[in-house]
Amino acid sequence: MARLLFELAGEWKRLAGPGEGAASVGAELLARWAEPHRRYHTLDHLKAVLAAVAELADAARDVDLVRYAAWFHDAVYRGEPGADEENSAQLAELLLPSCGLDADRVAEVARLVRTTADHAPAPGDADAEVLCDADLAVLAADEAEYAAYAAAVREEYAHVGDVDFARGRTAVLRELLAAPRLYRTARGRERWEERARANLEAEIARLAEQAAGLAPSQP
Repeated sequence: MARLLFELAGEWKRLAGPGEGAASVGAELLARWAEPHRRYHTLDHLKAVLAAVAELADAARDVDLVRYAAWFHDAVYRGEPGADEENSAQLAELLLPSCGLDADRVAEVARLVRTTADHAPAPGDADAEVLCDADLAVLAADEAEYAAYAAAVREEYAHVGDVDFARGRTAVLRELLAAPRLYRTARGRERWEERARANLEAEIARLAEQAAGLAPSQP
């Protein structure tokens, strides 16, 4: 944990600069990402998204704004889809002026954060496409990493019963699969599309199997 915090603190300083205001914002963000209730939306997820943004950087119009949005996109996380993204965007609007960003750039970061609520950026919205692809890169993980991701997501929704979780999660996965493309950037599609779709289909099958086992037996 200490090493990861050190690495991410360095990445934030390279992005936001050494100013006192920027340092304070970075410390708050790291504290939020390290909150104990998180299981998937953790410092490791932040690091992975930043790495994916770097991989897709050539597709961005302003990659630094994408990086700021990556830092803020799950900065508020309570397991409330939609509300979490909106609250994270509002946090960006509140804190980023302390980093010296002007009002237009702050507004753009907040807008990018809001696009992660449905991961459906408008065609040609290059920075949002990079951010959303980076956030979804985990879907193309290898079998063991994907299983760990799915288990961590389940832990974050421990307050939801098994049947309701299986139904809700299946709906989310089916909605992702229904999109013509999971990834909007050319490199994202090339690198991750095929594997991600296979992972989603496999998870849906596992959830269906689990749900069948949980269903009450017929008299």
